[in-house]
Amino acid sequence: MSEKFDVIVVGAGPAGYVAAIRCAQLGFNTACVDKWENKEGKQSLGGTCLNVGCIPSKALLDSSEKVEQAEHEFANHGISVGKVKVDVEKMIARKDEIVNNLTGGVAMLFKANKITSLHGHGKLLKDKQVEVSSKDGTKVYSADNIILACGSEPINIPVAEVDNELILDNAGALDINEVPKKLGVIGAGVIGLELGSVWNRLGADVTILEAMDTFLAPVDKQLAREAQRTFTKGQGLDIKLGAMVTGTKLSKKSVEVTYTFKGEEHTATFDKLIVAVGRKPSTQDIAAQDVGLALDERGRIDVDDQLRTNIPGVYAVGDAVKGPMLAHKGSEEGVAAAEIIAGQKPHVNHDTVPWVIYTHPEIAWVGINEEQAKEQGLNYKTGFFPFAANGRSLAMNEKGGRVKMIADAETDRVLGVHILGPNASELISEAVLAMEYSASTEDIARTIHGHPTLSEAMHEAALAVDGRALHKVN
Repeated sequence: MSEKFDVIVVGAGPAGYVAAIRCAQLGFNTACVDKWENKEGKQSLGGTCLNVGCIPSKALLDSSEKVEQAEHEFANHGISVGKVKVDVEKMIARKDEIVNNLTGGVAMLFKANKITSLHGHGKLLKDKQVEVSSKDGTKVYSADNIILACGSEPINIPVAEVDNELILDNAGALDINEVPKKLGVIGAGVIGLELGSVWNRLGADVTILEAMDTFLAPVDKQLAREAQRTFTKGQGLDIKLGAMVTGTKLSKKSVEVTYTFKGEEHTATFDKLIVAVGRKPSTQDIAAQDVGLALDERGRIDVDDQLRTNIPGVYAVGDAVKGPMLAHKGSEEGVAAAEIIAGQKPHVNHDTVPWVIYTHPEIAWVGINEEQAKEQGLNYKTGFFPFAANGRSLAMNEKGGRVKMIADAETDRVLGVHILGPNASELISEAVLAMEYSASTEDIARTIHGHPTLSEAMHEAALAVDGRALHKVN
């Protein structure tokens, strides 16, 4: 007879491990299955985000930004440091230490909440059973409820097969042990821009090949154009829009890339090539065929608004279901699934999920952009405020970017906020909270913001919606 739990969570990424913790808090006897292993071959909780995604990339972005500041910005503050020496191996080691601390922290949380951690690949079987396969063999467990949080994985393209030696995915790109002279990146999305920025700051000549003709389509066009100018003219990234990669050819130490651009075929040779064309749900082999788990046309687990699959007692959350593939969205769904199982009535509002790109300057947004407002035929109004007119921003030597706010012209309700500038990742939370409470721009305008702070740009953008910004000419 198989060991039984109240809840089994399959996957220990941000959606799964948070779901397991919330289940345990609610009094359920909980187990969590995950197959991820670190470089030493030991179980490492936290999924893609903690191991090879959000956390390690931000560690390297922070390190590389300090190099950039030392080389190009300290002098503006009257600080001379001489020639900057970069120890890439030490930088990678620091990144690994941060990852180990955080994944170890999740293990401690599991222990503190009395969650049983099962190491191996979890597969849903009939009658709410889960098969856990590992190098030690296969065991079957059962539960009253099961939460599938199997996450996502990089999309591979046939013309650039990843070997993580010359052609890298996001994991391989985080372990480059020396700065490549020439680095190619396929994809100008979040991952491509962030990883391209890391190695560009450290001295690589970076070319980003993007198949789409539009730069950062989800971002408001006004801000996207300014960001593109900053990344190219200001920082030296070579971003080619409408560049379709058609083939790659490997040699011992380089990769030759063939691509079409402006109707002509081109070739370029790189020391390393990063493939960052997006991610897909990791739903392959998540359930036995006789279970009948329903997937949608994109391979995602089909769920209703209560995160329920077509199998009674089985829920699914995170990157494997509809909605943006973002860690914080997955975590909120994990909490919601646990509370639904407990009979509570939680709700995850996908319209107020924030997005962030950790370039410099940062880009963050929530809600719709102006182009979407036009497409939807909405009667709207906008306001913006540049960071060049913000005292705290100038004191930080941050002169570019802006906050743009979009509101309903009749009700004044905030429909979207887009930020390009310093600490955009932190500032966007005010907009998320405002939208969650159905706030108007006047609500934000009448909220006292500390001075001098970057958040005053939010205040001024809200005032600008009605043409009454105090510190810019309307």
